Amino acid sequence: MARRTRREILTALGSGIAATAGCGAFNRERVDVLVAGSLQKAASETLQAQTDAEIAVEARGSVQAARLVTDGKRDPDIVALADPTLFSRVMDTAWHAVIASNEMVLAYNPETDAGTRITDAEPWYAPLKRDSVSLGRTDPALDPLGYRTLFVLSLAATYYDEPSLAGAVLSPDQTYPETQLLAQFETGAVDAAFVYRSMAVERDYPFREFPAEIHLGDPAYAEQYQTTSYKLPNGSRITGSPIEYGAVRRDNQEATRTAFETVISGDWLASHGFTLRQAYPRLVGDVPSTVTR
Repeated sequence: MARRTRREILTALGSGIAATAGCGAFNRERVDVLVAGSLQKAASETLQAQTDAEIAVEARGSVQAARLVTDGKRDPDIVALADPTLFSRVMDTAWHAVIASNEMVLAYNPETDAGTRITDAEPWYAPLKRDSVSLGRTDPALDPLGYRTLFVLSLAATYYDEPSLAGAVLSPDQTYPETQLLAQFETGAVDAAFVYRSMAVERDYPFREFPAEIHLGDPAYAEQYQTTSYKLPNGSRITGSPIEYGAVRRDNQEATRTAFETVISGDWLASHGFTLRQAYPRLVGDVPSTVTR
Protein backbone atom coordinates (compact mmCIF):
# COMPACT_ATOMS: atom_id res chain seq x y z
CA MET A 1 0.00 0.00 0.00
CA ALA A 2 1.11 3.57 -0.62
CA ARG A 3 2.51 5.36 2.39
CA ARG A 4 0.54 8.31 3.68
CA THR A 5 2.17 11.32 5.24
CA ARG A 6 1.82 12.13 8.93
CA ARG A 7 -0.31 15.16 8.04
CA GLU A 8 -2.68 13.10 5.83
CA ILE A 9 -3.13 10.41 8.45
CA LEU A 10 -3.70 12.76 11.36
CA THR A 11 -6.10 14.90 9.30
CA ALA A 12 -8.13 11.81 8.47
CA LEU A 13 -8.14 10.70 12.10
CA GLY A 14 -9.21 14.15 13.24
CA SER A 15 -12.11 14.06 10.79
CA GLY A 16 -13.24 10.77 12.27
CA ILE A 17 -13.23 12.21 15.78
CA ALA A 18 -15.12 15.32 14.68
CA ALA A 19 -17.81 13.19 13.05
CA THR A 20 -18.64 11.54 16.36
CA ALA A 21 -18.20 14.57 18.60
CA GLY A 22 -21.88 15.56 18.49
CA CYS A 23 -23.23 12.17 19.42
CA GLY A 24 -23.70 12.96 23.10
CA ALA A 25 -21.52 12.57 26.15
CA PHE A 26 -18.75 10.03 25.78
CA ASN A 27 -19.08 7.10 28.15
CA ARG A 28 -15.84 6.56 30.02
CA GLU A 29 -15.22 3.01 28.87
CA ARG A 30 -12.18 1.00 29.86
CA VAL A 31 -9.44 0.31 27.32
CA ASP A 32 -6.77 -2.21 28.30
CA VAL A 33 -3.34 -1.18 27.06
CA LEU A 34 -0.24 -3.40 27.28
CA VAL A 35 2.90 -1.31 26.80
CA ALA A 36 6.67 -1.52 26.85
CA GLY A 37 8.18 -0.64 30.22
CA SER A 38 9.67 2.56 28.80
CA LEU A 39 6.15 3.70 27.84
CA GLN A 40 4.61 3.14 31.26
CA LYS A 41 4.87 6.68 32.62
CA ALA A 42 3.78 8.34 29.38
CA ALA A 43 0.81 5.97 29.02
CA SER A 44 -0.33 6.20 32.65
CA GLU A 45 -0.09 9.97 32.78
CA THR A 46 -0.16 11.79 29.44
CA LEU A 47 -2.03 9.25 27.31
CA GLN A 48 -4.68 8.98 30.00
CA ALA A 49 -4.99 12.77 30.19
CA GLN A 50 -5.45 13.01 26.42
CA THR A 51 -7.99 10.19 26.13
CA ASP A 52 -11.64 10.13 27.18
CA ALA A 53 -11.60 6.41 27.91
CA GLU A 54 -10.26 4.92 31.13
CA ILE A 55 -6.83 3.65 30.18
CA ALA A 56 -5.84 0.53 32.14
CA VAL A 57 -2.07 0.24 31.66
CA GLU A 58 0.08 -2.84 32.16
CA ALA A 59 3.80 -2.49 31.44
CA ARG A 60 6.19 -5.32 30.59
CA GLY A 61 9.38 -5.81 28.65
CA SER A 62 8.30 -5.79 25.01
CA VAL A 63 9.42 -9.35 24.21
CA GLN A 64 7.63 -10.61 27.30
CA ALA A 65 4.52 -8.54 26.47
CA ALA A 66 4.40 -9.95 22.95
CA ARG A 67 4.74 -13.49 24.28
CA LEU A 68 1.95 -12.98 26.82
CA VAL A 69 -0.43 -12.01 24.03
CA THR A 70 0.72 -14.80 21.71
CA ASP A 71 0.34 -17.40 24.47
CA GLY A 72 -3.18 -16.19 25.28
CA LYS A 73 -2.22 -14.98 28.76
CA ARG A 74 -3.20 -11.38 28.00
CA ASP A 75 -5.91 -9.97 25.74
CA PRO A 76 -5.30 -6.20 25.60
CA ASP A 77 -7.21 -3.83 23.35
CA ILE A 78 -4.02 -2.01 22.36
CA VAL A 79 -0.39 -3.16 22.41
CA ALA A 80 2.51 -0.68 22.17
CA LEU A 81 6.03 -2.11 21.97
CA ALA A 82 9.58 -0.75 21.89
CA ASP A 83 10.42 -2.73 18.74
CA PRO A 84 7.88 -2.97 15.91
CA THR A 85 9.56 -6.09 14.49
CA LEU A 86 8.10 -8.03 17.43
CA PHE A 87 4.63 -7.65 15.92
CA SER A 88 5.65 -9.94 13.07
CA ARG A 89 8.38 -12.01 14.75
CA VAL A 90 6.49 -12.87 17.94
CA MET A 91 2.84 -11.76 17.72
CA ASP A 92 2.37 -12.42 13.98
CA THR A 93 0.02 -9.46 13.50
CA ALA A 94 -1.11 -8.45 10.01
CA TRP A 95 -0.30 -4.77 10.55
CA HIS A 96 1.00 -2.16 12.98
CA ALA A 97 1.78 1.54 13.22
CA VAL A 98 5.25 2.96 13.88
CA ILE A 99 4.84 5.96 16.17
CA ALA A 100 8.12 7.19 17.72
CA SER A 101 11.88 6.82 18.07
CA ASN A 102 14.43 7.01 20.88
CA GLU A 103 18.13 6.56 21.51
CA MET A 104 20.34 4.78 24.01
CA VAL A 105 22.19 6.66 26.76
CA LEU A 106 24.16 5.82 29.91
CA ALA A 107 22.32 7.22 32.93
CA TYR A 108 24.29 7.61 36.13
CA ASN A 109 23.54 8.09 39.80
CA PRO A 110 24.83 11.48 41.02
CA GLU A 111 24.29 10.40 44.63
CA THR A 112 26.98 7.70 44.68
CA ASP A 113 30.74 8.12 44.45
CA ALA A 114 31.00 5.57 41.65
CA GLY A 115 28.13 7.21 39.79
CA THR A 116 29.79 10.60 39.80
CA ARG A 117 32.85 9.10 38.12
CA ILE A 118 30.72 8.61 35.01
CA THR A 119 30.19 12.37 34.73
CA ASP A 120 33.43 13.41 33.09
CA ALA A 121 35.04 10.07 32.35
CA GLU A 122 36.80 9.87 29.01
CA PRO A 123 35.94 7.53 27.52
CA TRP A 124 32.52 6.97 29.10
CA TYR A 125 33.03 3.22 29.44
CA ALA A 126 36.27 3.46 31.46
CA PRO A 127 34.57 3.47 34.91
CA LEU A 128 32.32 0.57 33.88
CA LYS A 129 35.34 -1.68 33.43
CA ARG A 130 36.14 -1.34 37.12
CA ASP A 131 34.49 -3.62 39.70
CA SER A 132 33.67 -0.62 41.89
CA VAL A 133 30.91 0.62 39.53
CA SER A 134 27.57 -1.19 39.81
CA LEU A 135 25.87 -1.36 36.40
CA GLY A 136 22.20 -1.98 35.66
CA ARG A 137 20.65 -3.25 32.44
CA THR A 138 17.70 -5.37 31.36
CA ASP A 139 17.43 -8.97 30.19
CA PRO A 140 17.81 -9.17 26.38
CA ALA A 141 15.54 -12.22 26.35
CA LEU A 142 12.68 -10.13 27.76
CA ASP A 143 12.88 -6.71 26.15
CA PRO A 144 14.52 -4.67 23.39
CA LEU A 145 16.33 -2.42 25.87
CA GLY A 146 18.32 -5.48 26.90
CA TYR A 147 19.40 -6.52 23.44
CA ARG A 148 19.95 -2.91 22.39
CA THR A 149 22.41 -2.60 25.27
CA LEU A 150 24.34 -5.47 23.68
CA PHE A 151 24.14 -3.73 20.30
CA VAL A 152 25.56 -0.51 21.78
CA LEU A 153 28.48 -2.34 23.34
CA SER A 154 29.16 -4.26 20.13
CA LEU A 155 29.15 -1.06 18.08
CA ALA A 156 31.25 0.71 20.72
CA ALA A 157 33.83 -2.08 20.63
CA THR A 158 34.42 -1.30 16.96
CA TYR A 159 34.08 2.47 17.26
CA TYR A 160 36.63 2.73 20.10
CA ASP A 161 38.77 -0.25 18.97
CA GLU A 162 38.05 -2.08 22.23
CA PRO A 163 37.32 -5.66 21.08
CA SER A 164 36.82 -7.02 24.63
CA LEU A 165 34.59 -4.16 25.80
CA ALA A 166 31.38 -6.17 26.35
CA GLY A 167 33.21 -8.88 28.28
CA ALA A 168 34.88 -6.27 30.49
CA VAL A 169 31.63 -4.44 31.25
CA LEU A 170 28.91 -7.09 31.49
CA SER A 171 28.16 -9.66 34.18
CA PRO A 172 25.10 -11.91 34.79
CA ASP A 173 24.01 -10.15 38.00
CA GLN A 174 23.27 -6.78 36.35
CA THR A 175 19.78 -7.42 34.97
CA TYR A 176 16.56 -5.87 36.29
CA PRO A 177 13.01 -5.66 34.92
CA GLU A 178 12.68 -2.64 32.63
CA THR A 179 9.95 -1.15 34.81
CA GLN A 180 12.28 -1.23 37.83
CA LEU A 181 15.67 -0.43 36.33
CA LEU A 182 15.90 3.28 37.08
CA ALA A 183 14.19 2.82 40.44
CA GLN A 184 17.39 1.07 41.50
CA PHE A 185 19.03 4.52 41.55
CA GLU A 186 16.76 5.53 44.41
CA THR A 187 17.97 2.64 46.55
CA GLY A 188 21.61 3.05 45.55
CA ALA A 189 21.63 -0.45 44.07
CA VAL A 190 23.20 0.73 40.81
CA ASP A 191 25.59 3.53 39.90
CA ALA A 192 24.85 3.55 36.18
CA ALA A 193 22.41 1.98 33.72
CA PHE A 194 21.97 1.58 29.99
CA VAL A 195 18.56 3.14 29.28
CA TYR A 196 16.58 5.01 26.66
CA ARG A 197 16.95 8.78 26.62
CA SER A 198 13.23 9.08 27.40
CA MET A 199 13.60 7.08 30.61
CA ALA A 200 16.31 9.41 31.90
CA VAL A 201 14.53 12.58 30.74
CA GLU A 202 11.19 11.84 32.36
CA ARG A 203 12.86 10.95 35.68
CA ASP A 204 15.37 13.81 35.48
CA TYR A 205 18.42 11.55 35.80
CA PRO A 206 21.73 12.80 34.37
CA PHE A 207 23.18 10.79 31.51
CA ARG A 208 26.08 10.48 29.10
CA GLU A 209 25.26 10.59 25.40
CA PHE A 210 26.80 8.20 22.89
CA PRO A 211 28.00 9.08 19.39
CA ALA A 212 25.32 8.70 16.71
CA GLU A 213 27.33 5.80 15.28
CA ILE A 214 26.40 3.69 18.31
CA HIS A 215 23.31 5.17 20.07
CA LEU A 216 20.83 3.47 17.67
CA GLY A 217 18.82 6.65 17.21
CA ASP A 218 20.01 7.99 13.86
CA PRO A 219 18.57 6.53 10.62
CA ALA A 220 21.68 7.76 8.79
CA TYR A 221 23.62 4.95 10.51
CA ALA A 222 21.06 2.20 9.92
CA GLU A 223 23.47 0.14 7.83
CA GLN A 224 26.09 0.29 10.57
CA TYR A 225 23.56 -0.71 13.25
CA GLN A 226 22.68 -3.77 11.16
CA THR A 227 26.09 -5.30 11.83
CA THR A 228 24.78 -6.35 15.27
CA SER A 229 22.15 -8.97 16.11
CA TYR A 230 20.61 -11.04 18.92
CA LYS A 231 18.78 -14.38 18.84
CA LEU A 232 15.50 -14.41 20.80
CA PRO A 233 14.48 -17.47 22.84
CA ASN A 234 11.98 -18.45 20.11
CA GLY A 235 14.86 -18.69 17.62
CA SER A 236 14.05 -15.47 15.78
CA ARG A 237 17.06 -13.23 15.20
CA ILE A 238 16.77 -9.48 15.81
CA THR A 239 19.14 -7.30 13.80
CA GLY A 240 20.26 -3.90 15.01
CA SER A 241 18.33 -0.95 13.57
CA PRO A 242 17.32 2.60 14.47
CA ILE A 243 15.11 2.46 17.56
CA GLU A 244 11.39 2.69 16.83
CA TYR A 245 8.18 2.13 18.78
CA GLY A 246 5.06 0.59 17.33
CA ALA A 247 1.44 -0.03 18.28
CA VAL A 248 -1.45 -2.18 17.13
CA ARG A 249 -5.17 -2.11 17.89
CA ARG A 250 -6.78 -5.46 18.69
CA ASP A 251 -10.36 -4.34 19.33
CA ASN A 252 -12.83 -2.40 17.16
CA GLN A 253 -14.94 -0.80 19.88
CA GLU A 254 -15.39 2.97 19.62
CA ALA A 255 -13.46 3.70 22.82
CA THR A 256 -10.54 1.61 21.61
CA ARG A 257 -10.55 3.24 18.17
CA THR A 258 -10.54 6.70 19.73
CA ALA A 259 -7.76 5.80 22.18
CA PHE A 260 -5.69 4.29 19.37
CA GLU A 261 -5.99 7.49 17.34
CA THR A 262 -4.36 9.28 20.28
CA VAL A 263 -1.69 6.57 20.55
CA ILE A 264 -0.58 6.82 16.94
CA SER A 265 -0.67 10.62 16.92
CA GLY A 266 2.44 10.46 19.13
CA ASP A 267 1.58 13.71 20.91
CA TRP A 268 1.41 11.94 24.28
CA LEU A 269 5.12 11.05 23.93
CA ALA A 270 6.55 14.46 23.06
CA SER A 271 7.07 15.69 26.62
CA HIS A 272 8.63 12.40 27.74
CA GLY A 273 11.83 12.58 25.73
CA PHE A 274 10.84 10.46 22.74
CA THR A 275 11.71 11.46 19.18
CA LEU A 276 8.77 12.17 16.86
CA ARG A 277 9.60 12.23 13.16
CA GLN A 278 7.62 13.74 10.30
CA ALA A 279 7.26 10.23 8.84
CA TYR A 280 5.23 9.04 11.85
CA PRO A 281 2.79 7.48 12.15
CA ARG A 282 3.99 5.01 9.53
CA LEU A 283 1.41 2.36 8.81
CA VAL A 284 2.75 -1.10 7.92
CA GLY A 285 0.96 -4.13 6.54
CA ASP A 286 -2.75 -4.83 5.92
CA VAL A 287 -4.08 -1.85 7.88
CA PRO A 288 -7.84 -1.86 8.65
CA SER A 289 -9.93 0.74 6.86
CA THR A 290 -11.06 2.09 10.23
CA VAL A 291 -7.50 3.26 10.82
CA THR A 292 -6.68 4.68 7.39
CA ARG A 293 -9.98 6.45 6.66
